[in-house]
Amino acid sequence: MTDQTMAKPVDAGEMAHPLIPAQRVNGTDVFNQANEKIGKIEDVAIDKRSGKVAYAILSFGGFVGMGEKHQPLPWSVLNYDTDQRGYVVDITQEFLSLAPKLDVSELSGWDDSASREAFHAYYGPLGARPYW
Repeated sequence: MTDQTMAKPVDAGEMAHPLIPAQRVNGTDVFNQANEKIGKIEDVAIDKRSGKVAYAILSFGGFVGMGEKHQPLPWSVLNYDTDQRGYVVDITQEFLSLAPKLDVSELSGWDDSASREAFHAYYGPLGARPYW
């Protein structure tokens, strides 16, 4: 065998497909850096023109679906952790409680054009990158 025909070892991480359907993202747990569950992804917001995922809509608090709060997290602050089988974001409960919120009635058809700058400014220290 020549160098060109020898089989290259395949890293197991390379075998995993990098894309995921939105329905599998919805319901995925979100953890902080201390491995504490802080909520779950309720939905994703996709920019119509670019097709980029702009935000993960985080649901947290409440009990059995009642009293839950929602807020968009810029997608760029989330990191998928295969060991956790969820997303990890470097925020504290205090940071979360002070973050801009989104009313549950706004989940469908949410238009963030008036508030996107404020969300990205708030999450900027965490490395949020604008999607636009």
